[in-house]
Amino acid sequence: MDAKTADAKTHDFDFEDVEYLRHGDKPLLARVYRPRGPGPFPATVECHGGAWCQSDRMTERVRHEYMASHGVVSIALDFRSGNEAPYPASVQDINYAVRWAKHNAKSLKTAPHLVALSGQSSGGHLAMLVAMRPRDPRYTAIPLPAGAAPQDANVPCVILSWPVINPLSRYRFAVRARDGANPPEWPKGIIARHDAYWRSEANMAEGNPTMALERGEKVELPPAVWFQARGDQMHDYNDTESSFPENEPQRFVANYRKAGGKIDLIYFDGPREPGHAPDLAKMGDNFARMVAFLGEHMKV
Repeated sequence: MDAKTADAKTHDFDFEDVEYLRHGDKPLLARVYRPRGPGPFPATVECHGGAWCQSDRMTERVRHEYMASHGVVSIALDFRSGNEAPYPASVQDINYAVRWAKHNAKSLKTAPHLVALSGQSSGGHLAMLVAMRPRDPRYTAIPLPAGAAPQDANVPCVILSWPVINPLSRYRFAVRARDGANPPEWPKGIIARHDAYWRSEANMAEGNPTMALERGEKVELPPAVWFQARGDQMHDYNDTESSFPENEPQRFVANYRKAGGKIDLIYFDGPREPGHAPDLAKMGDNFARMVAFLGEHMKV
């Protein structure tokens, strides 16, 4: 399936909010977008952005609707934010959501082997961290309901949209910007949210896909694709504390490939103002490319 074919194939779809997990009296909802038809369809567990502390399952609705209208079940998650629970709480929720989706695959119109991960900005970081460490006991701490068949959080592929792939380097990059001459406004909020979620630089280094690869950790390496807007200084910057000569996207891609993984880095032209969410209606043909990527790596 190529991008042109994916764009031409359209489906009517339905959506509903489903409680997939509960912490005490607080339910966590997933907005599930299902294509009409018998399925099974490929599915993505979707992790929203917001510097780990903002946004919700409805923030990236444009992408979810596109995916569902092109034959992909989109499972848009709420998960615990850094304002209420620090790392690794959200990673636990997302790991559980992947296992929950596999357990409930039939009602979701998918199949266990067709459940992938996708995320934007900090959600891209979370998606990749779950994909790389699907069996980490800290992340698998929430069990499925009693009597459920065992499931794991392994996925066949991952879609990343401008992920904060190296939380520590982005934090220090923001601190340098704040402390420099004529500082911009965006570092203030970014630094505060990093502090709320991570609580320490040690945690930023530990829960870090780039540094995990550079440490030589044994991790899963599912096929991945990274979509990156040109000129996006909050996600596409050079870490001056690293000896790697290029920017963070190239650094992660080089490490992922060196470890034996397959990953593509796709740049596109799209407006991005630091500190503000991008306009997902201006993604060009990237949504079609996402659908084609899923079709390449998940055979129905």
